[in-house]
Parts: sequence; structure tokens; C-alpha cells
Amino acid sequence: MKKILSAAAAVTATALMTVPAFAGALDEPVVTPVPTAPPPAPVYTGGDWTGFYAGAQIGNLDVDGENGLAGVGGDDTTYGLHAGYNYDFGTWVVGGELDYDDASVDLSNGASVDSVWRAKLRGGYDFGRTLVYATAGFADLDTSVGSDTGEFYGVGVSYKATEQFIVSGEYLMHDFSDIGSAAGVDAEADTFTVRASWQF
Repeated sequence: MKKILSAAAAVTATALMTVPAFAGALDEPVVTPVPTAPPPAPVYTGGDWTGFYAGAQIGNLDVDGENGLAGVGGDDTTYGLHAGYNYDFGTWVVGGELDYDDASVDLSNGASVDSVWRAKLRGGYDFGRTLVYATAGFADLDTSVGSDTGEFYGVGVSYKATEQFIVSGEYLMHDFSDIGSAAGVDAEADTFTVRASWQF
């Protein structure tokens, strides 16, 4: 009898010792999900200048006579339009442009400058949103005493406010000779314009 009681006591003790090992085994542990931030909104970084563009500009035209027009000059506000095409090679950008400025510059000798047409070649460095460029070409100056085709050169900087909207500043120096076919009637002209363009 003692052996039976001892065996029963040993079985009971073993069973009681194993109960804590299974305590809570029926309940799965609760895992709190880790919150994740939403992906950042895409940010426009610019950098693709390839395509047609067109826009308008406002600026200032300053004319200084030379030789037969020495001492004659004047300046006034200009308003104009431009259109062109750029091709972006990745680092360098090249393109061509036509632009027109309407001017009402009264010169000190009673003559006036009415308008300027330009045919431009442009080349610049692509900084992403910003394009720094040089430009040169031919310009046609129309005045009250005649017209003349001369050359110009200058520099500019363009900034892409959005993928399509571009704001720019441009400075040009012009040289005209024999205005109105009159020998020695020469002039230099400087322009500074602020431009707004839409790239298609």
C-alpha cells in the first residue's frame, strides 16, 4: 500500500510541476504593429530642357550713337515675345530662338527706335532647375530714319519654377552700322529683359 501511495504522490508531483510550463500557452501573444510613415511626395528637381518654348518679356533698351550719331542716345521700356527650341544633352543645352521687342525709344536728335528683331543661337550649362547660357546672333533694328541688321551677343540665366514654367533674365549688347544706309551712322544698344516662358 505504501508503494502505491508513493507512486501516486510522485505522479501528482510531476504533473503539478509541469503545469506552469503550459500556463498561458492557449493565448497567443499580442503584437503591436509598428506605424510606418507614408512615402514622401515626389519633388520636382528639373533638369530636362529639351522641347519647344514660347513666352513674353519686358525690359529696357539703351541706345548710344557713334560716329555720325555721336552724342545721340536714349532709353525706354520694351515689351516683346519669344519662341524657340532647346535640346538637352545631359550637361550642355543648345538651342535656337526668335524674339521681338517693341520699343518707343526717343533719341536726343529727334529720331526714334521702334523695334528690334533677333535670331539667336544659345548654348548653356544644365544645373538642373537652372540653365546658365550664352547667346549670339543677328538683330534687325528699325528706326524712324531707317533700319539696319547688326550682330549681338550676351548672357542669360533661366530657372524652372515648375516642369513647364520658366523665368529668365537676359542681357544683350548690340552693334549697328550705317543705319538707314547712311555711312557712319552707327549705334550700340544694350538690353536687359525679364522673361516668362512655357515649355511644351
